[in-house]
Amino acid sequence: MIKKTSGIVLNTLKYQESSIITKIFTRELGLKSYVVNGVRSQGKSTKMALYQPMTKLDLVVYDKSNSGLQRISEAKIEFPTQRIPFDFSRISIAMFMAEMINRSIYDNYQNEWLFDFLSLSIELLDEEECPLPYFPILFLIQQAKFLGFSPAEAMGFFEESQHQTLSIEELNLCIPFLEDALSKGYQASTKISSSVRRKLLNHMLDFYREHLDNPTPIKSLPVLRQIME
Repeated sequence: MIKKTSGIVLNTLKYQESSIITKIFTRELGLKSYVVNGVRSQGKSTKMALYQPMTKLDLVVYDKSNSGLQRISEAKIEFPTQRIPFDFSRISIAMFMAEMINRSIYDNYQNEWLFDFLSLSIELLDEEECPLPYFPILFLIQQAKFLGFSPAEAMGFFEESQHQTLSIEELNLCIPFLEDALSKGYQASTKISSSVRRKLLNHMLDFYREHLDNPTPIKSLPVLRQIME
């Protein structure tokens, strides 16, 4: 059955000589894997650009309920990014976002509220005034709400975790920041130092590992830490 949907690319793997398998989180159909033939052939580099992580697409797809790998009939850019593809910091954050959502959901998982949040996050990341050093933490705080394991209050991020590496002084700095982030999302304005941001990011990733039961290392993390200074 042919269906139209919006999608966000999470990752892409080479397949055979000139094709790819791309994992796309779609709004209406959930998380799907698609085979795209011939896009790695000579002269097809523009088509490969469609399947970079966190690219928003308008899709027409063949949706078969009994098939693991699906196929795409038509794909075009839904939101042409102006800054992400040309800014190392934004690319690194986009890779981190894609990796985190990819390890947070499973095949066929469908959540329109989560999709809309990710879509908005991409648009905000592309804005000139985006708070890049804070964006990864703000993303994790908000995403936890849509995944269903965000605490109601800031202290819950620490009380519900088995790991606690922050000092009392650092904790006292993090709580107002987390309270602001929980209530205002990406509009939060509370500031913390780069050293506290790094420790809070590590804590949030431990928090995610515990709730998702996924201990594997995050590949994009070493580069991400460099841009959070």
